[in-house]
Amino acid sequence: MHKDTQERKKRRTAYLLLILIGLSIAAGRIATVTSREGDTAFLSANDRSRWCTVAALVEDGTYEIDRQIAIKGLKNRTPWNTIDKVRHRGSDGKLHYYSSKPPLFPTLVAGVYFVVHSVLHLSMSEHPIYATRIVLMLVNLPLLALFYVCTIGTIERVCGNAWARQSLALAIVFGTMLLPFSMTLNNHLVAAAFTALTLWIYLSACEKLDDAITGSSTVVPYGWYFLAGLAAAFTAANELPALSMLVLWFVLFVWIDLRALIPFLAGIVVIAIGFFGTNVVAHGSLRPPYAHRGNGDLITEIDASLDALPHEQIQRALVERTLIQPTQTIVVKPSDEAGRWSVRSDDDQLFSLTQTTAGLWALHFWDDWYEYPNSYWQEGRRRGVDRGEPSRLVYFLNMTVGHHGIFSITPIFLLLPWGLVQGLSRGPHDFRRFTLAVLIASVTCLLFYLARPMIDRNYGGVSCCFRWVVWFTPLWLVLLAPTLDQLAETARGRGIFHAMIALSVFSVSTALNTPWQSPWIYQFWSFLGWLGN
Repeated sequence: MHKDTQERKKRRTAYLLLILIGLSIAAGRIATVTSREGDTAFLSANDRSRWCTVAALVEDGTYEIDRQIAIKGLKNRTPWNTIDKVRHRGSDGKLHYYSSKPPLFPTLVAGVYFVVHSVLHLSMSEHPIYATRIVLMLVNLPLLALFYVCTIGTIERVCGNAWARQSLALAIVFGTMLLPFSMTLNNHLVAAAFTALTLWIYLSACEKLDDAITGSSTVVPYGWYFLAGLAAAFTAANELPALSMLVLWFVLFVWIDLRALIPFLAGIVVIAIGFFGTNVVAHGSLRPPYAHRGNGDLITEIDASLDALPHEQIQRALVERTLIQPTQTIVVKPSDEAGRWSVRSDDDQLFSLTQTTAGLWALHFWDDWYEYPNSYWQEGRRRGVDRGEPSRLVYFLNMTVGHHGIFSITPIFLLLPWGLVQGLSRGPHDFRRFTLAVLIASVTCLLFYLARPMIDRNYGGVSCCFRWVVWFTPLWLVLLAPTLDQLAETARGRGIFHAMIALSVFSVSTALNTPWQSPWIYQFWSFLGWLGN
């Protein structure tokens, strides 16, 4: 057997062992995952929101989660209730509660639960611990395995040094925050796994099309490009800012092979149909729930004095447009949002009223699904990081090097700037273009989060890291490859990276109880009194 073949076989054996250990840790955590109260396998409002949809679809045949959030548990508590919910009018004309999460992924998970429910006759409503764990095993372990296999397969291609390959493989399995997120139902593991798949297909296609590597040009099957479009679009369906990378993936694939144009677009269309289709079925709207946070379409403008609410004019306008019956009355109350009033009819029809700069009252359809009785998102009810960070500069520092920092929580990414420089200046043209695309997407997403209003500048809520960039993990890890090849040349370089891995694994270990907790740095700074109330 050729020496290179023997070495490759040894590496694959080592990779397999690492992957099995990583999956075993994740499986062990899933097998014992329990809420703080011990009555469910839900860890936060975030995953409860999705589990409500999954259970409602299979057990009730609806996206409405009214029954789930009302289930009583120990000490008369409601273990299914979640702050991540919205309320709007359903197809029956009545107001119902729904998960605020895009419905595509929970709908797919409901398919898994349907099989478990049919075969084992386990109901999540009656067995919220074991039924949930089984479904979580069947969903998250394959996703984690996909991330491991595709990312390690990619670094096997781009790394030129055996030590660099082994060290990056170790970081992939144990050194990123994806391992803690594997024990809960979330969109971040999904997005990272399918990003890794897209990346693997791209670099594999580049290798097949590169005469310098293969010796002769090879035709890439159309199915690869279709799968790449599907995976890239599914990433964006689970992480909205990943739309930037979806556009860049399209450019990268068409650049290396014009034949990718149609199949890649076909993959995007399939996901788009699923994303918007499930949203229409669930909510009667093409827009996801989180996009309904303001006023709806304008009904009319009322000329009236600004020192009194025009009840009569409002009622007359609604009756004339047959939006309410003449016998119905309306109640006008201040809304949670300053400068807005809610208008409610006897049969729970909702409208919003605002003042205009022209001295008019603007009457709109109601479109704030986050405003309902006892909503957590009302002004004054949010707590901790959910209140939002007033300073954009402080927000930027904390999400990069501070208490939720990309570099402070996962120190291996401190080498990322060096990796970007290396990737842009050396190596094949296709890898340089890929590096530039990742740089553009990374900067775009960071600017997007910085530009959000204060309510959204919350680091992703209570979470073990700045979770909104976790889907970049496979992309950033691969960009470390050129740097690792250089560090491998000296004992000092290897030692530095070993220390970085150790610190990254430390952060991971602090979150193995649940990813839905503040980062260890945030908790320590809070203990020291460095953070405000």
